[in-house]
Amino acid sequence: MKRLMLMAVSVFFVIGAGLAQAGEINLSAAASLKDALGGIIAVYGKEHPETKILTNYGSSGALAKQVAQGAPSDIFISANQKWMDFLVKEGKVDAATAGVLAGNTLVVVGKKGSAVKGMDDLQGLERIAIGSPKSVPAGEYAEQAMRKAGIYEGLEQAKKLVMAKDVRQALLYADRGEVDAAFVYRTDALLARQAAIVFEVPAELYAPVTYPMGMTTAGSANAEGKDFHAFLGSSQAQEILKKFGFSVGK
Repeated sequence: MKRLMLMAVSVFFVIGAGLAQAGEINLSAAASLKDALGGIIAVYGKEHPETKILTNYGSSGALAKQVAQGAPSDIFISANQKWMDFLVKEGKVDAATAGVLAGNTLVVVGKKGSAVKGMDDLQGLERIAIGSPKSVPAGEYAEQAMRKAGIYEGLEQAKKLVMAKDVRQALLYADRGEVDAAFVYRTDALLARQAAIVFEVPAELYAPVTYPMGMTTAGSANAEGKDFHAFLGSSQAQEILKKFGFSVGK
């Protein structure tokens, strides 16, 4: 009898554990999408109150490495194709589910009324924030632009580049006046309180900014995850992305 009771208790806890995780979606997404995805999740939540979406925002590189190492994630959204390709190659993202969610543009922000009007003007500044190019796509785009403009090596040698853990930190440095300028996405610049866009980086200087998204192989069995993944491509979600300054439909 005692043995049967122990078995019943074990079954109860196994079932309970399964129920605790039912209706949960783990979302790993680039930091620059935080506010837009927050809006999308709010709308989705009204229609699916039983579903809980657990978010993990950060630099695309850091998130991709976490997913590769087994961190819980049903959907991965990167700020460039590089880290999506990395996870597909690692067998962590289902290539069949990968597609582009939205697009963005790169700008430089600084003090309102700044005399900085273009790439060459950056050479006269002392501190310029960029996301670390090794893990932050915005930083990688910024490095591309500065190299093509012929100013990267000089700024690097003069130790004028301040590396940030993600694009939002770069924006924060500029907003606080801790740096003279920062490379960020236009969508991030719209959130600044003190800093302002001083110029838009010429599109020919860097690769197009896209946000690829895909289901992880671990999340392929998550029905709620699949439903939210489909919702991200809906007209409702696309309208919210546009509201936050992203380009859609490409």
